[in-house]
Amino acid sequence: MKQEEFKDLKELKDEQNPFSNLYELESGDTFYMEPVFYTQLKGFKDHYPEQYARIIKEVIELVKKNHRVIFTGNYECPLTNKEGYIYLEITDVTDPLKIFVEDKSRGSDYGD
Repeated sequence: MKQEEFKDLKELKDEQNPFSNLYELESGDTFYMEPVFYTQLKGFKDHYPEQYARIIKEVIELVKKNHRVIFTGNYECPLTNKEGYIYLEITDVTDPLKIFVEDKSRGSDYGD
C-alpha cells in the first residue's frame, strides 16, 4: 500500500519484511516504514497539521543522512529486521524539531 506522503518515491518489495513499506530515494538510499510508525506519524498530522510537512521533510533528511533507515514503532522489538539499517522511532524525528505530544495516559485508579 502506497503511503500518500511518499507517493513520489520508488516503492520496493522485500519478501522477508512484507508488512513494512520499503522506499528508495533518487540517491539510492532506502527506508522501511513500519505500520506502527506510520500510525504515529498520522497522529502528528492530526495534532500538528501545520508542522506535518516539516516532519515529513525530516524523515527524508534522516534517510539521506543515514542512508538505510527503519522507522519503527519500538526499536527494542521491531517488526522489520534488516542488516545494515538503523532504527529510528517517532521521537527521533519529532524531538529535534521541538514537536512534542504529551503522554497523558496513566494507570487505573481502580487498584487502590
